[in-house]
Amino acid sequence: KPVESGGGLVQAGDSLTLSCSTSRRIFSNNGMGWFRQAPGKEREFVASIGWKGGDPLYADTVKGRFTISRDTATDTVYLQMNSLKPDDTAMYFCAAARGPVATRTTENFRAWGQGTQVTVSS
Repeated sequence: KPVESGGGLVQAGDSLTLSCSTSRRIFSNNGMGWFRQAPGKEREFVASIGWKGGDPLYADTVKGRFTISRDTATDTVYLQMNSLKPDDTAMYFCAAARGPVATRTTENFRAWGQGTQVTVSS
C-alpha cells in the first residue's frame, strides 16, 4: 500500500509538501491521486496525475494553490500545498488509480494509504 508522510500543524498561509511512497508494482503504469477527509465529511478528491505526468486534475478548491507531481525514479508522488487555509484541514490520503490516466472518481482508485494529518490554524 502507499505510505503518506509530510503532514503536520501549520498556520494559514504556510506551505507544506506531502509525499506518497509506494511499490514499483503499484506505481508503474498507473495514475496516482490525493484525496482528503475532514471530520464529519465525506472523502473528497484533491488532485490526480497520470502515469506519464501530463494534464493533472485538481479540485476547484485547491486549483492554483496545490501542485501534484511524481518521481518515477523513486516511485513517489508529491502534493505541494501553498497558501494553506483552515478549510484545508483534513486527513490526506494517497491512492493508485486502476489505470494510467488521471481521474477524479473515488471508485477509480485502489490501494489506499493510511493517510497523513494536515491541520491549518487560523
